[in-house]
Amino acid sequence: MSFRDILGHEKQIGILRNALERNRTPHAYLFSGTRGIGKKTTALAVARAINCQRGRRDACDACPSCLKIERGNHPDVLIVAPEGQFIRIQAIRELQDRMKFRPFEGGTRVFILIDADRMNDTAANALLKTLEEPNRNNLLILITPRPYQLPMTILSRCQMLRFSPLSRETVFRHLRERLSLEPEAAHMLASSSGGSIGRAIEMNDENYLTLRNRILDRLFDERMKNPLHVLSFAADFGPDRKGILKRLDIMRSCFRDALVCKETPDSAALFNQDRIPMIRSLAAGLAGTDLLRNIQAVNRAARAIDQNANKSLTLEAMMFKLAFSRS
Repeated sequence: MSFRDILGHEKQIGILRNALERNRTPHAYLFSGTRGIGKKTTALAVARAINCQRGRRDACDACPSCLKIERGNHPDVLIVAPEGQFIRIQAIRELQDRMKFRPFEGGTRVFILIDADRMNDTAANALLKTLEEPNRNNLLILITPRPYQLPMTILSRCQMLRFSPLSRETVFRHLRERLSLEPEAAHMLASSSGGSIGRAIEMNDENYLTLRNRILDRLFDERMKNPLHVLSFAADFGPDRKGILKRLDIMRSCFRDALVCKETPDSAALFNQDRIPMIRSLAAGLAGTDLLRNIQAVNRAARAIDQNANKSLTLEAMMFKLAFSRS
């Protein structure tokens, strides 16, 4: 995929294309923004454009270099992602070893670090040394939804591009044109996506919608005032970190919608468009300060889980805070 195929992010794409055209690409970028809005797609578009055999302002999508990057087997484009919880020192050392040599085929070797904030301390320190001694034949692109968790020493050595959530219309257009969804389904998913194409695609999965409905049904259950039900609800989240974070995101969207209902009669701004009566009922039953506290409780739990805190204790503490807000 080339720059011209990316929906939205016109300002960011313009900055990148101008840098490529003038041959003034920095040695390191940091792409930040929520998940599923196109950071990795844009990073790969940069890798294609900078190594395209037919020009530098954008990829042709037809030359051998572009096709290899599309298939994921270009020797000068390396994607580094966390193994388990972290990006470990060994992955950074392998990256550094490859940087010592000239690119095999293209003019610039591109390294894309997914969830760069998940580097452990030794990996981050090793990467810092690389950023302090840049090599013009290499380009680093760090991708993260949490730039605040990266050391300032790393942030200061990268050119930062912030990617904002996409408009509802942009997500709708993607779902209609590229996934061929019916207008009604595309509208519902675009409204619920929070500006994330990735989230909209995930929500299109029948299993996700089943999970969301189960979470919301239990959250609105009157038995939330019963301590045994609260503990059962927490246990239902399971042990998987990604699964827990997905469930917390569903809960966060619910309280966010209720807060929006509290402040404006415009239901078009709600994520959970098919649950508007339930959302309005929640908004009527809780004060705005209570809804804010609930969102903060979910956010704290998500951060703790993301940092490998005890899952059961974290979820149980959060659930009791949510239950208490109803009494």
